[in-house]
Amino acid sequence: MGSRAGGNAVDDLWSAIIAEEEEGRYDQPQEPKIAVVYRRKTAPKVTHKSNARTGRASIAVASCVDYRPQQIKPKRKKPAIPRGKSEQPPNYDMEKAYFQDVDSFELLEESPSPKKSGTWTMGIQNDKIALSHLSSALEKWLITKKLNFSCGPSGSLSKILETPALREAYRRGYGFGSSSLKIPPLQIHSGLHSVQNRFDSGVVDRDVFARRISSRKSSQEIQDMDEEGCQDIEAGVRNLCLTSQHSSLDGLYLDPLVALLTVCGMSAPSTLLEVFSDYCGPESIVKLGEGTYGEAFKAGKAVCKIVPFDGDLRVNGEVQKRSEELLEEVILSLTLNRLREHGDDVYNACTTFIETIALRVCQGTYDAALIRAWEEWDWKHGSENDHPNQFSDQQCYVVFVQEHGGQDLESFVLRNFDEACSLLVQVTTALAVAEAAYQFEHRDLHWGNILLSRKDSTTLEYILKGEKIYVKTFGLVISIIDFTLSRINTGEDILFLDLSLDPAIFEGPKGDKQSDTYRKMREVTEECWEGSFPKTNVLWLQYLVDMLLLKKSFDQTSKDERDLRSLKKRLNTYDSANEASSDPFFKDLFVSHATAVRGKVLN
Repeated sequence: MGSRAGGNAVDDLWSAIIAEEEEGRYDQPQEPKIAVVYRRKTAPKVTHKSNARTGRASIAVASCVDYRPQQIKPKRKKPAIPRGKSEQPPNYDMEKAYFQDVDSFELLEESPSPKKSGTWTMGIQNDKIALSHLSSALEKWLITKKLNFSCGPSGSLSKILETPALREAYRRGYGFGSSSLKIPPLQIHSGLHSVQNRFDSGVVDRDVFARRISSRKSSQEIQDMDEEGCQDIEAGVRNLCLTSQHSSLDGLYLDPLVALLTVCGMSAPSTLLEVFSDYCGPESIVKLGEGTYGEAFKAGKAVCKIVPFDGDLRVNGEVQKRSEELLEEVILSLTLNRLREHGDDVYNACTTFIETIALRVCQGTYDAALIRAWEEWDWKHGSENDHPNQFSDQQCYVVFVQEHGGQDLESFVLRNFDEACSLLVQVTTALAVAEAAYQFEHRDLHWGNILLSRKDSTTLEYILKGEKIYVKTFGLVISIIDFTLSRINTGEDILFLDLSLDPAIFEGPKGDKQSDTYRKMREVTEECWEGSFPKTNVLWLQYLVDMLLLKKSFDQTSKDERDLRSLKKRLNTYDSANEASSDPFFKDLFVSHATAVRGKVLN
């Protein structure tokens, strides 16, 4: 009985506890349920055979999970294909039509470029857009050809190309019969420095052109360029490969040689002897000097610099220049010719940069008279260049016909300190003028690229930013030559040579002033050779002072030498030739207008 009574007491206790829990169930927050859900997991890699055989089921525990059986939705059945019919591919005609409409949309205006702006023309509408810089003249030439030429030429570059020498070349028709050829006037489109590539029928005589440059193109490729191709300019530029020598568009052969011929006022190459015969007889041709890429010969009162291009044969161990490179050098030379103009409305002018009298494209071997002149110079001086008799009859050249500027600084004998000062002030002022006019940098002004001659006049006139400046010459006149490495902003484009593509130029011996200057230029430009860094002109002025101190001998006092050393030190503080021209060293070398008139101004 006692045990039963004890059991009843326990039951009553449990009943009381349960009743209390039932009463407080709704007063307290409910705790989340813990459910056990069974589901298959990807079987891990096992090492025990028992697990692998049985396919062990994994148990996952989650809170607040509805573990009731889920209803499975029936899958949508694919309609059966009727008997005798195959499944048709999806039709995207609507999508294709949409994207064709998008592709055919004419984009008339783009975001402005930070570099420059050009003009596309379409019908009678002129919308200014930005043209990105094209380092290759061939691409610019292609774009020019594709533009609508109703907008008219650019005034500035038209004047550059229409020099008296080139107009004379048009009239005379070097190297071909005038009866079979028609040469159009040169035309430059605004925004581009390359020449017009729109030739009328009969511009290039097919027989003459094919005979002269048959190795480069077939007669089918030489066609008249008309306006039909203007609709495909975008495709043409995309397909243009700068690493190859040519591209085709609409069946046209887009050869930069044609553009080079046009700039030179020609429709077909002539021979070297035909060019020289315009200035002297064959027997009077004399070689004057040589460079890595060409030879210089005296022809009467002119100098003809012969530069081979586009050939497979290496010249003096170097790959020949491409016609695109020479096209830009030709444009640069003609641009600097503009600085020779003097007048009341001229803002910048000087005559220190060598005058380019004419430009010719030639083809064939060196003539016997040139071979004789070359061998005579080799016998006297010992040439470092390859013998020119290796050129084939298909070799092409550009001949720069320039004024005779005298002897180079390396071989010229300076008489006294006054002449040394005259050299420095003329070079510095000329660079300052070119900087102001065209953001010009020579970038290779070693003593082989400065020519000197003696004249009667004792003063020389410059115009810098509208102000006339007169400098003492002491009878010495300077000419700056060779613009191969130069950088210039024509106002429509920037011409430059990317020296990073020729790392050997920076590998000269340490301590060599010329090699050191190339390396200093690389530091100043930080390999951005397209940019404007007039400090490079100052580096070459320092080089010239070094040459006067270390390599040239002339009458000077110890004070004169100290003045030169002080000038070199102060040049470190200048960032352009324009700033350097205000150095105290040049103060006494500038004279007034009245003094210049009395001293017979040379301009």
